[in-house]
Parts: sequence; C-alpha cells; structure tokens
Amino acid sequence: MDQPVSNELKQSRMTEFMKLLPLTLELAGLPKADPARPFTNDQIEGRVMSIRAAYRAGKALLREVGETGLQDTK
Repeated sequence: MDQPVSNELKQSRMTEFMKLLPLTLELAGLPKADPARPFTNDQIEGRVMSIRAAYRAGKALLREVGETGLQDTK
C-alpha cells in the first residue's frame, strides 16, 4: 500500500525540479509558443513528454557528475 508523501518531500522534489528547469528546457529543445497560435492538447501532451524525458536525462547527468565528475571523453 502506498504511503502518503510528506510535505517536506514534496517541497524538496518541487525545489529540485525548479533548479533543474533551465537545463531541462534546454535539453528538451522545444520552440517557444506563438501567442497567435496556441498549442493543441496533443501538442501540449507531446511537449510534456519531451520535458519529462529531458528532466530524467538532466537528473542522470547531475548524478553522474556528482559520482564521477566531468571526465573528458577524448
């Protein structure tokens, strides 16, 4: 059975997400919206999926940097 998540954990996760947001958006590579042409629901869902994947990649990158540092691959 799932246990409720504490408010502290929720806040910590939101803070982590916001700190990673610039990297996440850069990795996702999504174009800015044109105010005259709003996205459809399907387009929004596609962008959400891209952001989720980019967030996972960003977290993995930071975890790797924390564990091994930045190593030159040359």
